[in-house]
Amino acid sequence: MRPTMKDVALAAGVALKTVSRVVNGEPGVHPATAERVREAIDRLGYSRNESARVLRAGRTSTVGLVIEDLADPFYSALGRAVEDVVIGQGCLLLSASSSEDPVRERELVRTFCARRVDGLIMVPAGHDHSYLCQELEAGTPAVFADRPPGPGLDVDTVLCDNAGGAALATRHLLAHGHRRIAFLGDDPSIFTAARRLHGYRSAMGHLYDERLVAMRTPAPGSVRADLERMLALDRPPTALFTGNGRLTVTALRALAGRPMALAGFDDFELADLLTPGVTVVAQDPAGMGRIAAELLFRRLSGENDPPRHVTLPVRLIPRGSGELPP
Repeated sequence: MRPTMKDVALAAGVALKTVSRVVNGEPGVHPATAERVREAIDRLGYSRNESARVLRAGRTSTVGLVIEDLADPFYSALGRAVEDVVIGQGCLLLSASSSEDPVRERELVRTFCARRVDGLIMVPAGHDHSYLCQELEAGTPAVFADRPPGPGLDVDTVLCDNAGGAALATRHLLAHGHRRIAFLGDDPSIFTAARRLHGYRSAMGHLYDERLVAMRTPAPGSVRADLERMLALDRPPTALFTGNGRLTVTALRALAGRPMALAGFDDFELADLLTPGVTVVAQDPAGMGRIAAELLFRRLSGENDPPRHVTLPVRLIPRGSGELPP
């Protein structure tokens, strides 16, 4: 038979309330008594009934995280930072990938809410988040990270300076003498891709040439085809700016053996070991995840301030890949 709290109290020679305080981490128990209770818990193999605790407290001590792809290094770092904060609060994190599918995103959120998560952190795939209004009104807070919510929804949001970072990388290439700078970006319907295109275009000014721009979901074949088209122009690009880490890696493979200066948004593993090293705009996914989780727990603690909109800075890491090819 599964041991009860009464069994622990009897084994430790203390009152039932004392065991309850130790189990729930409440103050007011002498350290020696608390240690005696913990020893009894270990000896008997007692574990508290979480279902009953949830019914009493009205909380599940779980947080739902919906991101684009758990396997992506950027989102992996973001998710790990969220997890660290959640675990530090004595809670459990439930994570899932939307695969950039708005329907899947909505289904995942509804599944998490059906399981009564205390709050949500989301990297949205879609632009319509009206389905969240009912959950928000019911008291389930949500924080958006990396991308903002769709129109009509104002909640805590943590972004990076996408446009500023793209402009920074483009100006770096311009400062090295390049005037024909190509841009490979993700699907333009994605907030981050659109903002990075904006930053690139602003920095290029009158030098902007739409023939040097390709915006679509990254795939080896499409990246290679876009680069082949650009390189076949009468005035081909001498430099390339890629809009995210996956595009940078894909472009490197497609450009193998071809001289072209390269800068990319997002750092990636081994970028500093390439020759030449790849210049990158580095953002802070771990910082983004940590701040998003901290904002969520402020809401869970009862904070009722207006929604916060945080924009994190980025930084350029130059690695010698900006020079004009010989």
